[in-house]
Amino acid sequence: MLGYFKHPELTSEVIDKDGWFHTGDIGIFEENRFLKITDRKKEIFKTSGGKYITPQLIENKLKESRFIEQAMIIGENQKFAAALIVPAFPFLKDWAQRKGVDIGHSNEDISDNKEVRKRIAEELEHVNKTLGSYETVKKFELLPREFSIDKGEMTPKMSLKRKAILENFKEKVKDIFD
Repeated sequence: MLGYFKHPELTSEVIDKDGWFHTGDIGIFEENRFLKITDRKKEIFKTSGGKYITPQLIENKLKESRFIEQAMIIGENQKFAAALIVPAFPFLKDWAQRKGVDIGHSNEDISDNKEVRKRIAEELEHVNKTLGSYETVKKFELLPREFSIDKGEMTPKMSLKRKAILENFKEKVKDIFD
């Protein structure tokens, strides 16, 4: 690419002084010949249907729910968007006690409980109504623990490290898309 036609200011934003075109992707050179894209700078992904999804927008809407502590939207190169959701365990325990529902005591019990899944599915439906059809979250998995800095899943400023989360919960991801 030589630049944007008759727009030198836009060209200077994406092509540096050495002539490198900055796409927003992160990559490595293999065998000093091939550029392999390994990650993205911007947090956006494309489904197999060619639709672009901005996960942070959906994640932030999900986290507005008192039932959801953390969420990560997934679905790059998949047919649909899905979510890995960390329930708000303390709130769910209070909710269950008020409703007289036995959801167990451990995080594993709570994240496996059918009543909890049903309630979080209702929260997800509420968010899905605000999204375009291609953005809607079709499936989700509840996780038994929060994402953490110690496990390499979050940065010190509490941003998600998506690759690490996908690796650490690859079985849950596999369950969603299989």
